Amino acid sequence: MTVPTVETRSANNCNETNSPKRWSHIRRVLERPGPFSDPAFEPSTEILPFLESMKILIIGAGGLGCELLKDLALMGFRQISIIDMDTIDLANLNRQFLFKFKDIGKPKAEVAAKFIMNRIPACKVTLLTYDDETNQVDPSTIIPLVDGGTEGFKGNARVIYPGITACIECNLDLFPPQVAYPMCTLANQPRLPEHCVEWVTVLHWKEHNPFGKDVRIDGDSVQHIQWIYERALERAKTYKITGITFRFTQGVVKRIIPAVASTNAIVASISATEVFKLATRSVILMNNYTIFNDIEGIYTYTFEAEKKSNCPVCSTIPQKIELNETSKLQEVLDTLIERYNLISPGITTADNEGQNRTLYMISTQQFEEITKPNLNKTLQELNLTDGTELTVVDKTRANPMRIFLHITSSMETTSKDLIYT
Repeated sequence: MTVPTVETRSANNCNETNSPKRWSHIRRVLERPGPFSDPAFEPSTEILPFLESMKILIIGAGGLGCELLKDLALMGFRQISIIDMDTIDLANLNRQFLFKFKDIGKPKAEVAAKFIMNRIPACKVTLLTYDDETNQVDPSTIIPLVDGGTEGFKGNARVIYPGITACIECNLDLFPPQVAYPMCTLANQPRLPEHCVEWVTVLHWKEHNPFGKDVRIDGDSVQHIQWIYERALERAKTYKITGITFRFTQGVVKRIIPAVASTNAIVASISATEVFKLATRSVILMNNYTIFNDIEGIYTYTFEAEKKSNCPVCSTIPQKIELNETSKLQEVLDTLIERYNLISPGITTADNEGQNRTLYMISTQQFEEITKPNLNKTLQELNLTDGTELTVVDKTRANPMRIFLHITSSMETTSKDLIYT
């Protein structure tokens, strides 16, 4: 599949763009110091041309992405790449202002970029690397990330220096838990319209959907949502519950939270300002996480999100898993998937002679057939002892993970249990 990637450039033949007044507001910031200037900032007439040559990548052309594209283009950035695999639908038009009715069904990235400027060629990806001798991040490979997100009337923005500041994984504890309804409520005592929709998707779909027993729900399929909507509506009428509509049904299935245009605009402006600061050093950076909430009045707060010393993504410290010697490799696999949100991890280790030894891998059918029997073997049978280092790869991780096994004997575990009791 070709990823729609588009670059936007300011039109050099546009009188407004080349007018001395066009960037006067930016020049005031860049060509003279201010009370909030970064100590390292040196005012210069050369900073604006530098901005024009700087390459920016925007990931996502939705409500926030449209605002960002507009903000960054008006700040003097001219080399802007934007990527989005989604297409435009009718529900986008109330807040994603770069799109019009005639654009429905077209790729978001292409339409957004054409609205601002014109097309780009390929996208270059630069990976973060560490110095082999010092195990420190190589500054020349650091690409700062400005991350923003909105959820209804709430939003956040943060600045991430890969390998130096807290990454997204470091702060996963800040995210609210996924909404889950008790099974007994869904089956016997539905009270809300979402209970009726969840009953269809969780309990009714597996046995009664007309699309095939092993077919999973596609939240973008009109046929799937229509069938779920009709079954949910029947159940709602039985329990005298109102509020079931097609759009509501799709929102519950896809876990859609209504977007608010003003929240998108505010969070986008915060994010764009941080990009401008990163590029110019004209003002001290945010340190490093800002939250915004205007449900009841306006509340905003900035704090420093701390880097986790044992973060499985940005830390070089190996992770540790504690198991019993009678535990099976399947338990190791299940623990990795649950603890680190992996999808299909592959596990290797080194034998006594330092040679690579594959314990489980599904990268090819041949590897899976050869290594699958290991899942039912105990750690003892696989000669995995206390302190064994595993290398784990998964498509959700850019780099392999180092995992140390802490293996206890059956006798030790029983003794601990007795003492605890």
